[in-house]
Parts: sequence; structure tokens; C-alpha cells
Amino acid sequence: MAYLDAQKQQIDTLIRRYLPQTMDAKEVEWLAGKPRFAHDREAIANSLLVPSWDLLNRGGKRWRPALFLLLVEALGGDVNKVRDVAILPELVHNGTLIIDDIEDGGEVRRGKPCLHKIYGIDIAINAGNFLYFHPLLTFAKQAGRFDDTTLRRAYEAYAQEMINVSIGQGTDIYWHKGKKSRISEEQYLQMCAFKTGCLSRLAGRLAAIFAGADKAAEDKVGRFCESVGIAFQIQDDILSATATGEFAKRKGYGDDITEGKRSLLVIHALGKADPEDRLRLLDILNRHTREEKAIAEALAILKKYQSAEYAKRIARTLVEDAWEALEPELDASHAKELLASLVRFATERQI
Repeated sequence: MAYLDAQKQQIDTLIRRYLPQTMDAKEVEWLAGKPRFAHDREAIANSLLVPSWDLLNRGGKRWRPALFLLLVEALGGDVNKVRDVAILPELVHNGTLIIDDIEDGGEVRRGKPCLHKIYGIDIAINAGNFLYFHPLLTFAKQAGRFDDTTLRRAYEAYAQEMINVSIGQGTDIYWHKGKKSRISEEQYLQMCAFKTGCLSRLAGRLAAIFAGADKAAEDKVGRFCESVGIAFQIQDDILSATATGEFAKRKGYGDDITEGKRSLLVIHALGKADPEDRLRLLDILNRHTREEKAIAEALAILKKYQSAEYAKRIARTLVEDAWEALEPELDASHAKELLASLVRFATERQI
């Protein structure tokens, strides 16, 4: 947490370099180029920058950029040369949060109303899409600093992982609409690897690419980061079902039940439950209810079958196995020690 807190300030400074909080003529031209006719800076600022910074200013751990920087250092790359690229997975991540909240009918994000509740669905969709593509400026503005092969590999990694995000989100939506009655644990983990793991995998792949690592090392680093991302998602799901106090308030306690989300906890409970409990849990999930009594009943079923404990064991195994495969490839360093701490943080955090 100390490392993440220290890096967060630097990362936010980098984000402001590429995503200004104001919109004067110079800034809009840096962002979009010289106009053929005339820019409406007020419209651009209020439709894109204001909602984007509303979400960014609410917090977030910025662990994906921190992971990128740690891996570049651990792989022997020049952190100062590639630092700007660190913001790419963070901005894309925030874009996915905006779009996910609309698709899931979310109410609360980081302790405040979701952006579509404040600015409208149209503004929120456009802002989310903007954050999918705006971060590519971190590549475009690096022209001349990196060779063409490096930049091509980076663009290819970005394109593939953005496709994977949509595949994962589409699968998740299909499931929580109740379109499939039985989902295997392997299918869940693959969905999670696409929807959540791919942005941390992108951070890892970009770190390997810009550190000058070969394709084999890129794949190992990507697999490790994917596992960390999956573990973060599983821990989020665990906390959503079990947390109290501040995290429950910020997360929107019971939202996963309202969304009908087929989390690993739910899949485990559905596989272990007696017929009565299974049918009751499915009924509550498929109703997308906000009724507190029904949500509490669903969470009680997850607790009855110790689904949170099972999910935590899976998450731990994933990250520990991935770290065991990557660890021998990294020379001893402070960055390597911090990466090992991140493995524990992914599954033990309470925030």
C-alpha cells in the first residue's frame, strides 16, 4: 500500500499530462490537432474531460500502472523512458468502468452515483469510449523514441486485449441475463481472464515489450499479470459479498446480486447447493432485485456453502502458481520484492 500510495501521485501527474483538466486552445490542438473550422472547447471539456475526471478523482488504487513500472524495472528496462505508457491500462480501465456501469444498471461507483446517473447515458457512453482510445496518444507521442518493431508489438497487444475486453464483457452480460443455467468454473475463469485479467495482462505485456524482452518473456509476464487481475476480481467479489463498513459503502453492497452476476462464489454455491437453495439463489439473481431482504438471503446461501472461502483458495493458487513460473526469470531487486508483495496484496486486501 505504501508503494501504491507513493506511485499514485506520480501516475496522476502523468495522466494530467495527457488528459488535461481544462481545455484552452493549445490543449485541444495537442489532443485533437488543428481544427479545419473551429473547436467548441466548452463542449469538449464538459462532455469528455469533466466526466472522465469526475471518475478519476474519486480514487482507485492505480495498481495497473504501478505493476507496469515495477515490471519494466524488474526486467531491466529504462523506467524513465517508458513511464508515460504506464497510464494506458489505467485510463482504459476507467473507461470500462463507465461502460460496465451502464450495461449493468449500476447505481454507485467509488462511493458516488455512477457517471450515467449524473451526466446521462449518452455523455457517459461517449466518455467511456473516449477513454478506450485516448490512451493511444501515449504511443503516438513517443514516435522517434522507440523503434517501429517495438511500437508495432505494442499496438498489436493493445488491439488484441481490447477485443478480449469485449469478449469477456459480452460473456458476463449473457450470463447475468440468465441466458445460461450452468456455467463451469473454467468458463468463469476464462471470462474473468478476458474481462478483468486482460487489462493487467496488457500492462504486463507492454512492460515486457518496452523493456526489450522477447516474446517468450512477454507471454510469461502476461500470464502472471492476468492471474493478478483475476485474483483482484475474485477478491472484489468476495468483499462485495462479505465486507462491511467503508468498502461495502463504496462498492454498493449487494450490487453483484442485483446485477445477477455469476461470480465464482455464485458458481460454487450453485454447484454445491441442495435443489431448494439452488433454485432460490437462481430466482433472486434472475430477478435483479434491490430488495434488501432478498439480497441478504442470497448472500446467506453463499455463506452457507462457504463459497467465499473456496473462491479465495482459487485466487491464491492462481497468483502463487503464476508467480512461481515468473520469479526465476527476474533478477533479485527491490522491484522483484514489491512484485512478490503484490501477489499477497491481490488476495488479502480489504479495500
